[in-house]
Amino acid sequence: MPETPRAPHRIVGYLTLLSLYGGALGAAALIGRGREMPDRYGVQDLVVGAVATHKFTRLLAKDGVTTPLRAPFTQFEDNAGSAEVNEHPREGHLTHVPGEVLSCPFCLAPWVATAYAVGLALNPRLARAWASTFAVVAGSDWLQQGYARVRTD
Repeated sequence: MPETPRAPHRIVGYLTLLSLYGGALGAAALIGRGREMPDRYGVQDLVVGAVATHKFTRLLAKDGVTTPLRAPFTQFEDNAGSAEVNEHPREGHLTHVPGEVLSCPFCLAPWVATAYAVGLALNPRLARAWASTFAVVAGSDWLQQGYARVRTD
C-alpha cells in the first residue's frame, strides 16, 4: 500500500519544494522589475511551449541519459523502451519527495512551464530557441516511433 502524501516527512518535503518554487518566482519578479511584461502570450508560443515542456519533462524524468540527475533520489525499476526507464522514489526523509518530482513528467511540467513563461517575459529569443529545440526533438521522436512501426526488415 503506498504511503500517504500526508506523512510528516512528505509534507515537509512538499512545503520545501513549494517554497523553492515561490522563491524562484519572487527572484524572477525582482529580475524583471521595471520591464514591460507581456499582457498575453501568443498561441504559437503556447503550442510550441507545450510540446517542448512535454518533451523536456519526459527527458528529465524518464530518459536513461538523465539518470545521474535522478539517481540520488530514485531507484531503478526496469527499462521502459525507447531509451526510457521506470524508477520510483527512494525512501527517506530527504530523498522521497525530490524522487517523486524528478521521476514524474507531470510533476515537473509546472516547473518547466513556469521557467518557459518567465523566459518569454525576460528573454523571449532565448526562450523561443529553447522551446523550438525541444519541440523539434519531440517531432523527431514521433517520426522515429512511426518509422519503427512501419519499416520492414
